[in-house]
Order: sequence, then structure tokens, then C-alpha cells
Amino acid sequence: MRVIVIIAFLLPYISGFSQSDTTSAAGTLSFGVRSSWGLVYEGDWQRMAFGSGAQFRLQFSDKVNSDWFLDYLHGDLEDYGKRTDIHIGWSVLYYPLNKKGFVQPYILAGHCFEFLTISENMNAVNKVQRTSASIQAGAGMHFHLSPRFDLSLETQYMMHFGPDIETVSLLPVEFVKEEGLALQDHLLFHFSINYSVADLW
Repeated sequence: MRVIVIIAFLLPYISGFSQSDTTSAAGTLSFGVRSSWGLVYEGDWQRMAFGSGAQFRLQFSDKVNSDWFLDYLHGDLEDYGKRTDIHIGWSVLYYPLNKKGFVQPYILAGHCFEFLTISENMNAVNKVQRTSASIQAGAGMHFHLSPRFDLSLETQYMMHFGPDIETVSLLPVEFVKEEGLALQDHLLFHFSINYSVADLW
């Protein structure tokens, strides 16, 4: 009797995964939310940042997916200031394995825009802002809990191209945005929950 109950409980998941082996995933649209942790390096600044965001995925084929995201991250600059990062961008996900199983690894590459604000803790008016573009690459894994629901873990390296911002004084706090372009690096980790809402084609 217990065996029958267990089989009856697992049947929707088993049938869903077996169907995914023969049915193309192209056209699948999913929405999700995610939390982010990052290590930021800019000149002498090496800071951790935390945040959250949202994303949607549109899958083009069984091997290629796309991820369109919006992230908001916050980090402290010792005891005198803070930084807020807004990332808006996209990535292409490539699945190297032929079959979709419970665990589905992937590699990614993409592009995003960053809107950065650095401000003083005691005086929010004292701030500097910049806009930059970036490229990113990384890898991740989907954990398919059902045919439409997955948890995903992802790590990526992001390189920004934009003006550098320096803290030139602490008494008083003074920020300077330098001329020209510089490279700023992010190492990011994402955890997301996603649900497929439609099959568009």
C-alpha cells in the first residue's frame, strides 16, 4: 500500500520529466525572484554587497535560454559611506548536456548596464553617481523540483567599463569621479526561484 501511495505521489513529477525529454522547451517563458551576494573591487575598495532582484527567462531552444534581470545591491564603505548598484541586463544560457534532468548545469555570457551611487552616511546629499556598461560570464545549475518550478544557483564575473570614483578625503568626506574609462570588477553569486508561466511557441 505504501508503495502505491509513493508512486501516486511521484507520478506527476516522473511523467513531467519524461515528457520534457521528448518535448522541446523552446518558447518557455518563466518569471522569478532572486537574492544576490557580491564582492566588489574598485581601486582600493574591496567590499561585500547584498541585494535582491527579479528576472524572466525566454528559452529559444533545448540548448539555449535567455535571462533578463534587474538587481539592486547595497554595500558599506567602512563607516563613512555606502554604495548602491542597480544592474539591468541580459545573459544567454547554454546547456551542454543533452537531457534535462533534476540537475541542469549551464554556462552563461551577457551584458548589463550599471547605475551606481556612492554617498556619505551622515549626509545623503553628498554623493556621486555614474552609469557604466559591463560584460559578464559565469556558470550555474537549475534544480528542477517540478516540470515548471526550479531553484537556480549561479556565479558570474562582471567587468564594468566606466569612470572611476575615488574617496579623496574623509574629513570632510569627499568623492571624486575621474575622467575617462576604468575597469571595475564584480564577483556575484545569485540564488533564484523561478516558475514557468507559458509556452509561447
